[in-house]
Amino acid sequence: MKILSMSAVLDSLSRFYASSIGKKILVALTGAALVLFVLGHMIGNLLVFAGPEAINEYGHMLQTALHGGGVWIARLGLLAAVAIHIIATIQLTRQNRAARNDAYGQHKAQVSSKASHTMIWSGLTLLAFIVYHLLHFTVRAGNGFNGAAYKTELHGETVHNVYKMVIDGFSWAPASLFYIIAMVLLYSHLSHGVSSLFQTLGLTTHRTAPVFKALGHAYATLILVGNCSIPVAIWLFGYGR
Repeated sequence: MKILSMSAVLDSLSRFYASSIGKKILVALTGAALVLFVLGHMIGNLLVFAGPEAINEYGHMLQTALHGGGVWIARLGLLAAVAIHIIATIQLTRQNRAARNDAYGQHKAQVSSKASHTMIWSGLTLLAFIVYHLLHFTVRAGNGFNGAAYKTELHGETVHNVYKMVIDGFSWAPASLFYIIAMVLLYSHLSHGVSSLFQTLGLTTHRTAPVFKALGHAYATLILVGNCSIPVAIWLFGYGR
């Protein structure tokens, strides 16, 4: 009985994902999760401007949540959400293109195809950046960020010196340049994606479309300025050095 029930659930999920509506919902849900993550991540990173103690406390809290497992659950969840978002978007684009056969539909497909391709390629580039960013500041591969020089005392406890790591990491020009380029791509992705999110959820009307479009640009600008302020302040203006 349990096997049959599990089989029925898997069959239902498979049919749900195979439908365009199912893919749209997945794209919307993963997109919403990523939009919220980006904001939270930016706010946490901006603590670097509050000084060493503030961002080191924040980093230590993340590292020790759920005995160290919480941060990895979040990281793996982020990568899974990005992968699902990209795959579902690509498959949805192909389904929509195949469904349009008349002359009007072909013209509409060409217009939407340009936007879709931009979103797909910026999304893939951002996925590559996320992997690099995790290797750079999380796994700390190819650098000395795991060494004794990056330990500090915090309330009588030895913790990782996140402040020094961020300052040193963004003092390296290639890392700052790649970060800024990624944030520009993220701006492009978010400005279109946030407004599309409301459309996917069926909340967009002729009257609200301009409002959601402006909201998308405003949110994307906030993220761009907030995130880029860190490497610009460190790399170009020598903050923290």
